[in-house]
Amino acid sequence: MIQDKVNHKIPFEIFEKWFNEASNNSKIIEPSAMCLATSTLDNKPSSRMILLKKFDERGFCFYTNLTSRKGQELKQNPNVALCFYWGIFGRQVRIEGEIEPVSTAEADEYFASRRRESRIGAWASKQSQKMKNWQEFENRIKEMSEQFENQEVARPVFWSGFRVKPRAIEFWEEGDFRIHHRHLYEKTLDGWNVSEIYP
Repeated sequence: MIQDKVNHKIPFEIFEKWFNEASNNSKIIEPSAMCLATSTLDNKPSSRMILLKKFDERGFCFYTNLTSRKGQELKQNPNVALCFYWGIFGRQVRIEGEIEPVSTAEADEYFASRRRESRIGAWASKQSQKMKNWQEFENRIKEMSEQFENQEVARPVFWSGFRVKPRAIEFWEEGDFRIHHRHLYEKTLDGWNVSEIYP
Protein backbone atom coordinates (compact mmCIF):
# COMPACT_ATOMS: atom_id res chain seq x y z
CA MET A 1 0.00 0.00 0.00
CA ILE A 2 1.26 3.43 -0.97
CA GLN A 3 0.60 6.36 1.31
CA ASP A 4 1.72 9.87 0.53
CA LYS A 5 0.69 13.47 1.05
CA VAL A 6 -0.54 15.54 -1.90
CA ASN A 7 -1.71 19.10 -2.36
CA HIS A 8 -5.23 20.43 -1.99
CA LYS A 9 -6.11 20.30 -5.69
CA ILE A 10 -5.23 16.80 -6.85
CA PRO A 11 -8.41 14.85 -5.92
CA PHE A 12 -10.57 17.62 -7.37
CA GLU A 13 -8.51 17.64 -10.57
CA ILE A 14 -9.03 13.88 -10.91
CA PHE A 15 -12.76 14.25 -10.24
CA GLU A 16 -13.04 17.06 -12.79
CA LYS A 17 -11.28 14.95 -15.44
CA TRP A 18 -13.55 11.95 -14.82
CA PHE A 19 -16.68 14.11 -14.61
CA ASN A 20 -15.88 15.88 -17.88
CA GLU A 21 -15.25 12.59 -19.65
CA ALA A 22 -18.61 11.29 -18.39
CA SER A 23 -20.33 14.54 -19.41
CA ASN A 24 -18.90 14.31 -22.92
CA ASN A 25 -20.10 10.74 -23.45
CA SER A 26 -23.51 10.69 -25.14
CA LYS A 27 -24.25 7.20 -23.79
CA ILE A 28 -24.34 8.51 -20.21
CA ILE A 29 -27.82 10.00 -19.79
CA GLU A 30 -27.21 11.90 -16.56
CA PRO A 31 -23.50 12.18 -15.65
CA SER A 32 -24.25 14.45 -12.68
CA ALA A 33 -26.48 11.85 -10.99
CA MET A 34 -25.16 10.87 -7.58
CA CYS A 35 -26.47 8.86 -4.67
CA LEU A 36 -26.78 10.89 -1.47
CA ALA A 37 -26.84 8.90 1.77
CA THR A 38 -28.04 10.55 4.97
CA SER A 39 -28.84 9.32 8.46
CA THR A 40 -31.01 10.29 11.38
CA LEU A 41 -29.64 10.83 14.88
CA ASP A 42 -30.72 7.29 15.81
CA ASN A 43 -28.64 5.86 12.92
CA LYS A 44 -31.42 5.08 10.44
CA PRO A 45 -29.93 5.61 6.97
CA SER A 46 -31.65 6.56 3.74
CA SER A 47 -30.39 7.24 0.24
CA ARG A 48 -31.65 8.73 -3.00
CA MET A 49 -30.39 9.83 -6.40
CA ILE A 50 -29.91 13.59 -6.79
CA LEU A 51 -27.99 15.85 -9.17
CA LEU A 52 -24.64 17.53 -8.65
CA LYS A 53 -25.01 21.20 -9.54
CA LYS A 54 -21.54 22.60 -8.88
CA PHE A 55 -18.19 21.56 -7.48
CA ASP A 56 -14.85 23.15 -6.68
CA GLU A 57 -12.16 22.76 -4.05
CA ARG A 58 -14.66 23.73 -1.35
CA GLY A 59 -16.92 20.77 -2.09
CA PHE A 60 -19.88 19.36 -4.03
CA CYS A 61 -23.21 21.25 -4.20
CA PHE A 62 -26.83 20.14 -4.49
CA TYR A 63 -30.20 21.77 -3.84
CA THR A 64 -33.40 20.65 -2.14
CA ASN A 65 -36.55 21.50 -0.24
CA LEU A 66 -35.36 22.02 3.33
CA THR A 67 -38.55 20.47 4.74
CA SER A 68 -38.07 17.23 2.77
CA ARG A 69 -36.93 14.02 4.41
CA LYS A 70 -33.34 14.57 3.35
CA GLY A 71 -33.55 18.19 4.46
CA GLN A 72 -34.70 17.12 7.91
CA GLU A 73 -32.05 14.40 8.16
CA LEU A 74 -29.33 16.85 7.11
CA LYS A 75 -30.50 19.16 9.89
CA GLN A 76 -30.19 16.34 12.42
CA ASN A 77 -26.93 14.87 11.16
CA PRO A 78 -24.56 16.79 8.84
CA ASN A 79 -22.48 13.71 7.97
CA VAL A 80 -23.23 12.37 4.49
CA ALA A 81 -21.88 10.19 1.70
CA LEU A 82 -22.06 10.62 -2.07
CA CYS A 83 -21.49 8.02 -4.78
CA PHE A 84 -21.06 8.49 -8.53
CA TYR A 85 -20.98 5.52 -10.91
CA TRP A 86 -20.17 5.76 -14.61
CA GLY A 87 -20.49 2.16 -15.76
CA ILE A 88 -19.37 2.73 -19.34
CA PHE A 89 -15.96 3.76 -18.03
CA GLY A 90 -15.94 1.29 -15.14
CA ARG A 91 -15.48 4.13 -12.68
CA GLN A 92 -16.91 5.01 -9.30
CA VAL A 93 -16.25 7.92 -6.96
CA ARG A 94 -17.18 7.72 -3.29
CA ILE A 95 -17.18 10.87 -1.15
CA GLU A 96 -17.65 11.16 2.60
CA GLY A 97 -17.93 14.47 4.39
CA GLU A 98 -19.99 17.04 6.20
CA ILE A 99 -22.52 19.45 4.73
CA GLU A 100 -22.70 23.21 5.06
CA PRO A 101 -25.40 25.52 3.64
CA VAL A 102 -24.56 27.33 0.42
CA SER A 103 -24.73 31.12 0.57
CA THR A 104 -27.97 32.99 -0.07
CA ALA A 105 -26.45 34.40 -3.24
CA GLU A 106 -25.55 30.92 -4.52
CA ALA A 107 -29.05 29.60 -3.79
CA ASP A 108 -30.71 32.59 -5.44
CA GLU A 109 -28.47 32.35 -8.50
CA TYR A 110 -29.13 28.65 -9.05
CA PHE A 111 -32.88 28.95 -8.41
CA ALA A 112 -33.10 31.78 -10.94
CA SER A 113 -31.35 29.59 -13.54
CA ARG A 114 -34.08 26.93 -13.36
CA ARG A 115 -36.96 26.82 -15.82
CA ARG A 116 -40.03 28.72 -14.65
CA GLU A 117 -42.05 25.50 -14.42
CA SER A 118 -39.44 24.00 -12.10
CA ARG A 119 -39.52 27.08 -9.88
CA ILE A 120 -43.32 26.87 -9.70
CA GLY A 121 -42.98 23.20 -8.84
CA ALA A 122 -40.63 24.01 -5.97
CA TRP A 123 -43.30 26.26 -4.45
CA ALA A 124 -46.09 23.75 -5.04
CA SER A 125 -44.42 20.61 -3.73
CA LYS A 126 -44.63 19.66 -0.06
CA GLN A 127 -41.67 17.41 -0.73
CA SER A 128 -41.71 14.01 1.03
CA GLN A 129 -45.14 14.62 2.58
CA LYS A 130 -48.06 12.30 1.77
CA MET A 131 -50.82 13.59 -0.51
CA LYS A 132 -54.36 12.38 -1.11
CA ASN A 133 -53.89 11.97 -4.86
CA TRP A 134 -52.00 13.43 -7.82
CA GLN A 135 -54.79 15.92 -8.48
CA GLU A 136 -53.97 17.60 -5.18
CA PHE A 137 -50.47 18.35 -6.45
CA GLU A 138 -51.76 19.54 -9.84
CA ASN A 139 -54.14 21.89 -8.03
CA ARG A 140 -51.27 23.37 -6.05
CA ILE A 141 -49.24 23.86 -9.23
CA LYS A 142 -52.21 25.67 -10.79
CA GLU A 143 -52.63 27.86 -7.69
CA MET A 144 -48.95 28.81 -7.66
CA SER A 145 -48.93 29.48 -11.39
CA GLU A 146 -51.80 31.90 -10.91
CA GLN A 147 -50.17 33.47 -7.88
CA PHE A 148 -46.97 34.22 -9.80
CA GLU A 149 -48.64 35.19 -13.05
CA ASN A 150 -46.82 38.07 -14.77
CA GLN A 151 -44.16 38.22 -12.09
CA GLU A 152 -40.79 36.67 -11.26
CA VAL A 153 -40.83 33.41 -9.30
CA ALA A 154 -38.55 34.11 -6.36
CA ARG A 155 -36.82 31.38 -4.37
CA PRO A 156 -38.93 30.14 -1.44
CA VAL A 157 -37.32 30.37 2.00
CA PHE A 158 -37.79 26.61 2.45
CA TRP A 159 -35.65 25.80 -0.60
CA SER A 160 -31.86 26.06 -0.70
CA GLY A 161 -28.67 24.14 -1.19
CA PHE A 162 -25.84 22.36 0.58
CA ARG A 163 -22.16 21.87 -0.05
CA VAL A 164 -20.56 18.56 0.91
CA LYS A 165 -17.12 19.33 2.32
CA PRO A 166 -15.20 16.09 1.72
CA ARG A 167 -12.97 14.46 4.28
CA ALA A 168 -12.43 11.40 2.09
CA ILE A 169 -12.66 10.80 -1.67
CA GLU A 170 -12.14 7.35 -3.17
CA PHE A 171 -11.55 6.73 -6.87
CA TRP A 172 -12.40 3.22 -8.06
CA GLU A 173 -11.60 1.79 -11.50
CA GLU A 174 -12.82 -1.57 -12.70
CA GLY A 175 -10.18 -4.21 -13.44
CA ASP A 176 -10.23 -7.67 -14.99
CA PHE A 177 -11.19 -10.62 -12.76
CA ARG A 178 -12.50 -8.19 -10.10
CA ILE A 179 -8.96 -6.95 -9.49
CA HIS A 180 -10.00 -3.32 -9.27
CA HIS A 181 -7.91 -0.21 -8.61
CA ARG A 182 -8.78 1.97 -5.62
CA HIS A 183 -7.12 5.19 -4.47
CA LEU A 184 -8.28 6.84 -1.26
CA TYR A 185 -7.65 10.54 -0.55
CA GLU A 186 -8.07 11.56 3.09
CA LYS A 187 -8.18 15.22 4.11
CA THR A 188 -5.56 16.62 6.47
CA LEU A 189 -4.87 20.13 7.76
CA ASP A 190 -2.29 20.80 5.04
CA GLY A 191 -3.44 18.65 2.13
CA TRP A 192 -4.52 15.10 1.40
CA ASN A 193 -3.06 11.73 2.27
CA VAL A 194 -3.43 9.28 -0.61
CA SER A 195 -3.40 5.50 -0.20
CA GLU A 196 -3.72 2.66 -2.66
CA ILE A 197 -6.09 0.12 -1.10
CA TYR A 198 -7.04 -3.49 -1.78
CA PRO A 199 -10.07 -4.05 -4.02
